[in-house]
Amino acid sequence: MSPSNAWPTDLGPVICVVGARPNFMKMAPILRAFAIHTPAIPTLLLHTGQHYDRDMNDKLFEDLRLPKPDINLEVGSGSHAVQTAEVMRRFEPVVDEKKPSCILVVGDVNSTLACTLVGVKKGIPVVHVEAGLRSYDRTMPEEINRVLTDQVADRLYTTERSAAANLQNEGISPERICFVGNVMIDSLLSNRSVARSPADTLRHEGFDPAAIAGPDGYGIVTMHRPSNVDHPEVLESLLRVLKDISQSLPLVFALHPRTRGNIERFGLGDLIKSPSMIMLPPQGYLEMLGLMADARIVLTDSGGLQEETTALGVPCLTMRENTERPITVDQGTNTMVGRDIAAIRHHAAEILAGRGKSGRIPEFWDGRTAERIASDLANWLIQRHTTH
Repeated sequence: MSPSNAWPTDLGPVICVVGARPNFMKMAPILRAFAIHTPAIPTLLLHTGQHYDRDMNDKLFEDLRLPKPDINLEVGSGSHAVQTAEVMRRFEPVVDEKKPSCILVVGDVNSTLACTLVGVKKGIPVVHVEAGLRSYDRTMPEEINRVLTDQVADRLYTTERSAAANLQNEGISPERICFVGNVMIDSLLSNRSVARSPADTLRHEGFDPAAIAGPDGYGIVTMHRPSNVDHPEVLESLLRVLKDISQSLPLVFALHPRTRGNIERFGLGDLIKSPSMIMLPPQGYLEMLGLMADARIVLTDSGGLQEETTALGVPCLTMRENTERPITVDQGTNTMVGRDIAAIRHHAAEILAGRGKSGRIPEFWDGRTAERIASDLANWLIQRHTTH
């Protein structure tokens, strides 16, 4: 396609779907890249409302310089079936009215699959950003969403080269796959200079920054997955080893509501009552970025934090039995420790002794992924439009 200064008048906008917190960090750089592309790619930002903490939503949109959504379906919480069905029910009339050129979905939340299914059933091309990641753990709802979305999406943008092999093993044609890199890292690099300092974050939450100002620094903890926090014996054992680690290094624990509720419900509150364990409510993007960037170690069960710590060069221990982001282990700073208390204790001690993984930055984690998506998508859509 030769560059033109105008988008074809008979080619509709791209509906860009966000539904939950991880989607926002992925979508922000994509929207900016679409706006500055030649020709500019018209977009409609649709928020399904799957993540329903209004205050946190507003803050994330502000932190990431995301425009207010053009459409909010306001779906809210519910079981996986209810939430997926409700997104589909509310999204279909939007597709009928707006007649998009395609639907762009990111990640692996219920909104990703729901909007994909509507698009495919209506004959609208679907584009999946962050395709091909696999944990091969079908007990995780996110894995189901990933596999099904990739099976029916028309254009698949991958973050790492191994994702293409995953997709081709599932019978997906190489022509549908495009390796572009990691758009999450676009957000991280563009916001690194404006991240909130750890001292300011602690001060804002009512803590003395001196608690993490010692010569050894501090660690970060996040934990929210049901396999870690919904079973009293598992949660207790993890909290005990975290408390042990905190005796050597202060830990800042961004406490997910699910985790906090279960700590209270299981009577485990005493395990987090320690001057060396600082309990914070869920933090905004710029706060977490600042905390992670200066940390000695991150202990987590998050997917996104595995990537962000690799990009920041911070050693990460992932408390899961598997990961859909193997590049963070093979090339980055991530070590899988599962719920093995001895492994957690051993690897934490190695990191605190200065023997943690240094890793390297993976290919195309360079802050230009969204540009590559914009260039490929514009070519692909206009070519489809002229040949159909």
